[in-house]
Amino acid sequence: VQLQASGGGLVQPGGFLRLSCAASGSIFSINVMGWYRQAPGNKRELVATITSGGSTNYVDSVKGRSTISRDNAKNTLDLQMNSLKPEDTAVYYCYANLRRFRSSLAYDYWGQGTKVTVSS
Repeated sequence: VQLQASGGGLVQPGGFLRLSCAASGSIFSINVMGWYRQAPGNKRELVATITSGGSTNYVDSVKGRSTISRDNAKNTLDLQMNSLKPEDTAVYYCYANLRRFRSSLAYDYWGQGTKVTVSS
């Protein structure tokens, strides 16, 4: 199983980015998908999550200016981030709690990270 993240880059304050993540491999089902981020010197923190049923959760700092979405048929995940601030600068990691074929248990998987830099 692989999670491939993309969409990071350099953006000016007030700008926007769309991060995408594609899960591939021997996947039976995906429970929760989400985005975490880690800024230099900081711990990795939750940004947003979404369940298979579409329930979402956001960290307070991105509420109202970010939207997480997923396509269950394609096993893809997106995060639209608007009104970006310098404090959004971090490496963003996609995450999935999923069950593989022939497995009765679900495990956490992480993508490789995509860097977002918000700077003028």
